[in-house]
Amino acid sequence: MKKYTIILFDIDDTLLDFKKAEHSALHNTFMEHDMPTGFADTHASYRKISEVLWHELEQGRMAIRELGIERFKRLFLEHELDISADTFSKLYLENLGKETHIMPGAEELLESLDDCRLAIITNGFGEVQKSRIQNSPFNGRFEHLIISEETGFQKPHKGIFDYAFEKLGLSSKEGVLIVGDSLTSDIQGGADYGIDTCWYNPFGKKNTTGIRPTYEIRELLELGEIINGNKTEKNSI
Repeated sequence: MKKYTIILFDIDDTLLDFKKAEHSALHNTFMEHDMPTGFADTHASYRKISEVLWHELEQGRMAIRELGIERFKRLFLEHELDISADTFSKLYLENLGKETHIMPGAEELLESLDDCRLAIITNGFGEVQKSRIQNSPFNGRFEHLIISEETGFQKPHKGIFDYAFEKLGLSSKEGVLIVGDSLTSDIQGGADYGIDTCWYNPFGKKNTTGIRPTYEIRELLELGEIINGNKTEKNSI
């Protein structure tokens, strides 16, 4: 008998490689602005700005649409570029929605979970995340795509988990597992909500926070052992 029958998956850097998607989408957007070196010239700054703003999003201090434009406003101000942040953001999101780079083992893992109920729970832009899933081999594999923009709450806020449980018709937290790469979003959110958590940590990052996942894995295919109850040790790495 499986220990977990309902699995909530994060998308970015869990099932789909967001870093590759971001790089490609940003480069293509700069190219469409006739700036072939735009990505290389600004990416380091962009990552720093983006990390600050996504942290503010998780804390509920910024709306997702505000973030989408604000990151480019700050970037273009820093680099003294005369580009419309609004226009650039719209084009970037269109390009991002076309990028579906798959994380190692993700496709094989989902194929092995036919007897589990699967859902996506992700922070992000509704049309972008839907497009990326629809254009991937994962299309049709999930009961629901639960996206922060459409719920009005972002992980780790309990509101997005309430929304997920309502959509899935769940009244018990027993047998539910959330899987994701972010300690502050996926793992903190799941722990606060009272469900078990699995931190996908492929590069062996050191956990310097006070957040303690139920499980920690380096490869997605390890998840099968957890779901089947064959790996019971907490923080298994």
